[in-house]
Amino acid sequence: MIIVSSPLKRDFFKEYVPTLVMGEDTFTFEKEEGLKLYFNTTAEDLDAAVRFLKDTLRKSEYGRALYFIVEKAA
Repeated sequence: MIIVSSPLKRDFFKEYVPTLVMGEDTFTFEKEEGLKLYFNTTAEDLDAAVRFLKDTLRKSEYGRALYFIVEKAA
């Protein structure tokens, strides 16, 4: 599971992340707890999935302006 934390535009992340595909791996929104959005992924390499999401979100419409953190769930 991957966590995207952001104080703003959480609806954007909830809608945008599930549209992303990393090779054959996909992401699905699971739940929201406070500032944290939890996403399930079919990717076996969570470190690669975190890097992919972080890089892709930075290139998105709001990515350069928003503060957000992408991390693996413990």
